[in-house]
Amino acid sequence: MMLRPLHLALPAALLAASLAWSSPAAALDDGLNGGLGDLLELAQAAPPAAASGRTFSPKAMCLDQVARRIGNRAYIKARLELKPEQMAAWNAFEKAADDASAKSNARCATLPAEMKERPNYVDRLSMEEDAMKARVASIEAVKPTLVALYAVLSPEQKAVLDAPRGAMTGRMGGMGHHGGR
Repeated sequence: MMLRPLHLALPAALLAASLAWSSPAAALDDGLNGGLGDLLELAQAAPPAAASGRTFSPKAMCLDQVARRIGNRAYIKARLELKPEQMAAWNAFEKAADDASAKSNARCATLPAEMKERPNYVDRLSMEEDAMKARVASIEAVKPTLVALYAVLSPEQKAVLDAPRGAMTGRMGGMGHHGGR
């Protein structure tokens, strides 16, 4: 079985990870389950460890994604410049997102701390399926509060929330416009 070289696997992994944050909804919904993009990449390519001779940590990558999404949520909150009358909706959303983050952290804790070899195809498919199920569960848990928050935002605040973010908008050197930043 042919393994992708490190110089190809890392950019692909970075792209997959950045796509998970390519929209404010990804930052907000904490649809998280940190690692969907990474696990999809893992399902398709060799972990960097396999190509470089070093180990790879799905657990660390997952935990890092959860932390980034929490940070992205703080960034969005600052950018929205919420009014006092909007804080109840934000707080409800934030509680739901924090709960989703806690579940994601618990899921991350179940992932391998170290991998030296690429999982077989069936294992990769199972990992991808588990990540997708967890992502859907998080979205379903957070979406009602996000919809309620969106309903109380001004058109200007909605524009901030609707603006694309991430690698595809130039933040990491990708193509596209800089979407309201």
